[in-house]
Amino acid sequence: MENIFGERLKELRRERGVGQVELAKGIGVSNGIISLWEHGLREPTLNNLVAIAKYFGVSADYLVGLSDY
Repeated sequence: MENIFGERLKELRRERGVGQVELAKGIGVSNGIISLWEHGLREPTLNNLVAIAKYFGVSADYLVGLSDY
């Protein structure tokens, strides 16, 4: 199964120079969960998805692959 969310999360972090630890602190989750999301081993809760969208200024639809922007 394709991991669009994980790929887009990693891409956003890299484009903006944000490390996993910095993102985790910014949205209030543990450091390791970012890696699990990026590798498709876990999925974020709705609250975490919204927090990530706000953090990066993108839509939740973009993060989950429903839109290209």
